[in-house]
Amino acid sequence: MANRSRKLGRMSEHTKTERAAGTADIPPASLPQADRDAEHMQGHWVLAQLGKRVLRPGGERLTKRMLAQVTIAGRCVVEFAPGLGRTTRLIMEAGPSAYTGVDRDDKVVDIIKPLAASVNGTCVLADAAQTGLPDASADVVIGEAMLTMQSERGKRAIIGEAHRLLAPGGLYAIHEMGLAPDDLDESVKDAIRKDLARAIKVNARPLTEAEWRALLESAGFDVLWSGSEPMALLKMRRNLADEGVAGVLRIIRNVLTHRDLRARVMQMRRVFNTYGDKLTGVAFVARRR
Repeated sequence: MANRSRKLGRMSEHTKTERAAGTADIPPASLPQADRDAEHMQGHWVLAQLGKRVLRPGGERLTKRMLAQVTIAGRCVVEFAPGLGRTTRLIMEAGPSAYTGVDRDDKVVDIIKPLAASVNGTCVLADAAQTGLPDASADVVIGEAMLTMQSERGKRAIIGEAHRLLAPGGLYAIHEMGLAPDDLDESVKDAIRKDLARAIKVNARPLTEAEWRALLESAGFDVLWSGSEPMALLKMRRNLADEGVAGVLRIIRNVLTHRDLRARVMQMRRVFNTYGDKLTGVAFVARRR
């Protein structure tokens, strides 16, 4: 009985947090790509349609570890591709002096604008590679689960834009999908990328930790911190940690009742399981030189 009470207490606490964050009750029709059929929807928006709210490869734990390395209080923050706003909420809680989200999807902009209002911030409709924001106007730039989806040229364009936006000494924090180990054979990397592209309908190109580091350093950044967590996006333990009991029950219910979305999830799950020991979540905090 005591154990059951403790479980219910944890469930209630997580549910309260989720409701306060405004992430539990986003209508499916308000999500990006809601007008696409399941077969052509990008993988992360498939999961969002099913009720998943933490869409980061290393989970919320890695996001929090990354943000702990960044001074946000009293700083001007720009967030690339804020998605459903879970990280935006963490940023708001840290007390920035200003906040600007940047996303190329108008539905994301509509989700983020009310969250940013607490610091008179906003979210602009723009590409992260060309934001239109002023030079050296940010102290911190944060981007998660978006560079992975870009070609090498696209990665360099977005990192270059972060460099332009940051004042000298400013910090760039990223959380992406990684490959392990650093000496992974190129043929295996190619196989992983092809299978990921088929499963998530995005031309995903994750890099090893060493490759991510080299990319940042070649763009004028010095890496101050790096961290990793297992890529356990569809594992039960990760989902309980990220979504809580109520969130997991919501996801299970939706998986069982939406056959087309369920088929996509199973496809993604097979790929993640096949390469489970070679896929990771990686994060870096780097300083603009």
